[in-house]
Parts: sequence; C-alpha cells; structure tokens
Amino acid sequence: MRYLFVHQNFPGQFLHLIRRLLAEGGHDIVFISEANANQIAGVRRVVYRVPDYAAEPIHPHAREWDRGVRRAEQVAGVARNLKALGFEPDIIIGHHGWGELLDLKQVFPSTPILGYFEFYYSPVGEDVGFDPEFPADDAIRARIPGMNQINHAAIALGEHGHSPTEWQLSRYPEWARSRIRLLKEGVRLDELAPDPAARRRRFAIGDFVVEPRDRLVTYVARNLEPYRGYHTMLRALPSLLKRKDVRVVMLGGDDVSYGPRLASGSWRDHYLKEVQGKYDASRVLMPGQVPYDVYRSLLRRSDVHVYLTYPFVVSWSLREAMGAGCAIVAADVAPVREFITDGETGLMTPALDPARLAHNVLGLLEDRDRAAALRHGARAWAEKHLRMEDYLDAYQAMIAGITGSQAKAREPAREPSSARPRQRARTAAPAARRRAPPVARR
Repeated sequence: MRYLFVHQNFPGQFLHLIRRLLAEGGHDIVFISEANANQIAGVRRVVYRVPDYAAEPIHPHAREWDRGVRRAEQVAGVARNLKALGFEPDIIIGHHGWGELLDLKQVFPSTPILGYFEFYYSPVGEDVGFDPEFPADDAIRARIPGMNQINHAAIALGEHGHSPTEWQLSRYPEWARSRIRLLKEGVRLDELAPDPAARRRRFAIGDFVVEPRDRLVTYVARNLEPYRGYHTMLRALPSLLKRKDVRVVMLGGDDVSYGPRLASGSWRDHYLKEVQGKYDASRVLMPGQVPYDVYRSLLRRSDVHVYLTYPFVVSWSLREAMGAGCAIVAADVAPVREFITDGETGLMTPALDPARLAHNVLGLLEDRDRAAALRHGARAWAEKHLRMEDYLDAYQAMIAGITGSQAKAREPAREPSSARPRQRARTAAPAARRRAPPVARR
C-alpha cells in the first residue's frame, strides 16, 4: 500500500504507525515535511520550503489562516512533483493544525485523507483567560474565530478525521464531530516498564546526583512555559525544598510551544528572577531537553512526578509517566481528569496554586504506602488504556475502513531509481531518532 504522510515536524505523531508499517513490509511510504535532522530508514522524505510569512502585511485576526494557506500551497507543489514522478498514494495521513493538507485534494482527487484534529480554539472554557496572570481582553478573544479557520476548512474537505481524547473531540462543534472519530493514543509500555529498584540506586545527570536516601520530585514539559505550569512549579520550590532530602529535576527547553512569548528572554529566566535566593538552587536541576533514555530513567527513579497544564492538549509525558508507574500529582483540569482519577491513578491539585502543589507533593513523599498505591494505579490504568498495540490496531482498522480491502491489498508502486524525487528528497539513515520528551504537539 502507498502512504503519503504530511507533518511539518517529521515524524510528528506518526512515528509508531510508520514503524509498524515498516515492520510489516510491502508498503511504499513518502513523508512531506519541513527540513529537520530526524530520520527513519525506509521512509522517503520530501522537504517543502517554509513560506515567508512576513512578505505582506496581514490583519492579526487572519494571521493563522494566511500561514495555513501558504503552507498548503507549498505542500501541494511538492505533491504535484511526486505525482509527475509516478507516485499516487492510496491514503494521505497528516495533521490539520498547520493547513498543510488543505490543497491536496486538488492534486489527488480520488485519494482519501485521514487528518489529525487536535484542538478547536474557544474564547471561554479552555486555555484563553484561564490564568489570571495572563488576562484575555477583547482583542485576544476577537482573534479566536480566525484561529479556527483552518479547522473549518479542514472539516469542509469532507474527508476523515480523528482526535486523541474525548475532551479534545468535545471541543469541536457538534456539527463537526460526525467527521471526527476518537482514536486514543498509546505509549510503549514495554519501554516504560517500572523499575522499583531504581529508587534504591544512585542516580545522576551529569554532576547532579540523587542518592537512594534522597526524595526525587520530577517535572517534564517540552518547554518551560506558563501553559505547562512552569511558574506554578517554580513558585512551589521554596516550600518543597524545606524538606532537606528533596531533589528536583525539571526537564524542558527555553523556547515557547504554547502561549505568548516575552519581548526578550525566556520564561525560565523570567520566573527564576522571582524566586532567586528563596531556595537551595544546588538541589534543583534544569538540564533542558535530554535524550529519551535519560528521560525514561528519570521517570523510573521519580518519587513524585508533577504534571501541570492549562485546560489544553494533554502532553505525551503524562501518558508516559503513567506507563512508567509514577506517583503523579497533576493539575485538576478537565483534559487531565480523563487520565487521572484523584486518589486512584494520581492526586489532583489546583493548576495555579503553588502552596497546594507543595503540600500535596510533600504529603505524598511522607506517605510511601499511598505513593506506592498511586504508582500501581497509574500503571494498571496505562496497561488497560494506553497499550501501543491497541492504538495501532485501531489506527490500522480505521485506515482499512477508509481505503477498502482493494486498496489495502494493492502492491506499492515500483519506481525506477531515476524517477524518484531528487533535490528535496532525503534518504533516511539506518535508525529513527527519538524525540526529546515530551512530545506533544505544535
């Protein structure tokens, strides 16, 4: 079967599906994306040029749409080149968030599209205005309809879609949900198997050492920013570190994944100034983003893991922390409640309350029996609901239902090497690179 994947950040949410397809063999896989260093052997990369967004003045309310249609134009141009070289996909799989899929029906009118619908923006009830520290004025709320134009255009394609959680699906208007199916994402539970002995061993990241007698509190985000509760976590440190055996590791980069940027500098440095001198900084490590093996070892060693977020897309790191059997203290917001049941699979804490966060973490550090019960509950829930095999089985069943048995059985096209895309095509190296955690989206 011939697959065309599209995502600006290769391989995006499609890493595990692609790995399974490659293991099956007999598939022809092409991936259109922006340029990056990630590589997967057996996947033909075709890179599109990122548009120049500053070429013309754009009204702020139309900015997302303008960027989306510019990307769509670039991706369609690359797809036409592929078609001219003889590649005709049986299915197109991609992410609708950046508009990249919008023009592909013009290139491949008979090919079905299966698109990832991740988030429908709303002026109330979600991230906008949730944090009093960042109030939403009329100008901000007025931008929301424009931010959904790509969503609306994607739905209007009349194709197929999926969303990863019930909460995210529920945010879409009722008239749109009939075209979007729930497809819950999984994690590699074999790779994340808990290791109870890890807390009895010495653990180190560089010169930062956690002895068996120490109590390790962990926090993970793609980037250290308010949307993922970085400011709340940081403000809890003075209280947490009053307990002398506590060590804290906070993973995350200095860029911005979600929400506003500062005029200059990083959110990390901005909030560090606020708490400077109020805690023992030698017992806190912020190493940025780390290799996956280090991240996994950190989760296994964790005594208490903190997951904070606005009412927004739930990070992969929460799923992975549950898979690793962490004792989790998590933000009490609607999307997280889909995963964490208070007192069973973790403890809920107010998302923006540093004092309550510190109190809940310290209580769990003190009550080892309760922490052990929460670890068991998190892993048991993950084994029931987050199995990668179940997710991929459901994904492939959806693909088979869309393409039909005839398309599924069709042999991949065998193109002569001289006809394959050159210039922008990038042949993958022998092994896929794992992303720095967590992954989450956009």
